[in-house]
Amino acid sequence: MAPRRRTARFVPDFDPDYGDRALTAARHDMVIGRWQGVRDLLHATGDDWARRTHRLRLLSHAAAGSSTVESWRAAEPDNPDAAVLRAATEVVRSFNEAIAAGRGTAVDRTRLDVAVMACLSAADARPADPMPWVSLITVARLYENGVGRRQIRGWWDELRRRDPYNTEGHAQLLRYWSARWHGTHGSMYDFARDAAGVAPPGTSLPIVVQIARVEEYRYIADGAKGRGPVRGFDQHWKHELAVTELRRTYDRWLTGRPPVPVAPEEVADLNYLVHAACYAGQAELAREVFGLLGKRAAWVPWAYTGAPGEQFCRFRESVGAAADG
Repeated sequence: MAPRRRTARFVPDFDPDYGDRALTAARHDMVIGRWQGVRDLLHATGDDWARRTHRLRLLSHAAAGSSTVESWRAAEPDNPDAAVLRAATEVVRSFNEAIAAGRGTAVDRTRLDVAVMACLSAADARPADPMPWVSLITVARLYENGVGRRQIRGWWDELRRRDPYNTEGHAQLLRYWSARWHGTHGSMYDFARDAAGVAPPGTSLPIVVQIARVEEYRYIADGAKGRGPVRGFDQHWKHELAVTELRRTYDRWLTGRPPVPVAPEEVADLNYLVHAACYAGQAELAREVFGLLGKRAAWVPWAYTGAPGEQFCRFRESVGAAADG
């Protein structure tokens, strides 16, 4: 009798760069103090705003713990990409300071003003680039009482002039208007639904509705820590409106999608989509998105609802996607 062949155990890939090997190399360079590879990567990225935003966001996290971006600015003071990356890095440093201080502790306003000035300088250096405006909307959350409505609206208008369907920018303003920061659940959902409603077919922008649902979950779950389960929360992902919006996002984004590989900048948003589908009990939809992702997993949003790897594997198997990817 022939021995039974053992099936290889599925292991999700939590690569923070989502398979973007050029980005991985550039981030490694940044950590060890070399900026030339980062310069070349951003130059090659050009005006592909979705990929550029993705790469700059992850590069800024790598740059925050070193002086490499300052070395680049000193060596090439007229390089606009260096200005844009330094601005994004100042924003990350501000958030790192806020995390270290603990929730409820105000970040020094002077520190935030430095980040804002870096962003405005970057916007002048590279006028067509949406990223400085994404960075401004991001750091606005850290001001103790937010920023003025006219100011946040002005930054938002500048972003939309450059890239009206920038998913990262929408996600950042969504968080600004959330109950966790400077708004309410209602204002957050109103913004997300309005954005999703005008998104062109084939763009990832409708995912902001599912991002909003995760933000509401985080806020309520954090408030309930130590007080037992949140009453009625078992329906958070499954009620009629949640399922309708989930299917609407899938239809607008993925229906009719050509058979092209998933780009690295799509992976995080696809994880939001499959997470929502799994918790809503929409097995067929989840199976299709798992098929697109293969092994590529993201810590967020899985980390907010349990152990990311365990959930990704368990749901993937339960919907019958174990043989795919």
